[in-house]
Amino acid sequence: MALKKTEVGDMFFRKAKPQDSLKIAEYIILAMEDIVYRFIGEESYEKAVNFLHRLIQEKGNQYSYENCWVVVSANEIVAAALVYDGAQLQELRKPVAATIDEMFHKDFDPEDETQEGEYYIDCVGVNPNQQGKGIGTKVFQFLIHEYIHRGEQTLGLLVDKENPKAKQLYLKLGFEVVGEKTLVGKQMEHLQYPKNPH
Repeated sequence: MALKKTEVGDMFFRKAKPQDSLKIAEYIILAMEDIVYRFIGEESYEKAVNFLHRLIQEKGNQYSYENCWVVVSANEIVAAALVYDGAQLQELRKPVAATIDEMFHKDFDPEDETQEGEYYIDCVGVNPNQQGKGIGTKVFQFLIHEYIHRGEQTLGLLVDKENPKAKQLYLKLGFEVVGEKTLVGKQMEHLQYPKNPH
């Protein structure tokens, strides 16, 4: 994707940089909720942020800044979105598993959350002080424009079955339910936005 920066109203979207990693970690953990605690085997917000912060700064993993867009408003990052090629999941997970083993002495072998044939929206996190302003919706609209309309890719995501509100938003935006998946014991629905939407 050649795009570096896109303006939407008083906000703009750009690819993340390593120095954005702490803010990204704080927002991504909000989106992941307890999944990150299941990954690391501990319910420690501080340890989870440190874990994500470390990976986001590095290249070649699913949480890397390379796979992240940030939303900037009034010179502050107000949201972050992690998106990567589902075909690369196994390769992108290897450094995550190594980091979990090193930091938490725990195996990391969850179910596959994505697959070949889709760009996967791993998570979208918004600054808690900025929630309720439609920023999350704008992020998804931007991703649809960037990956579907410009990149002619298929977008995929998972939504927790216990989060019908989020599912309604995704359906309203044009995503469709294509199946079900389990991720670290949570029942999820798999949604896609096809590259040639009807």
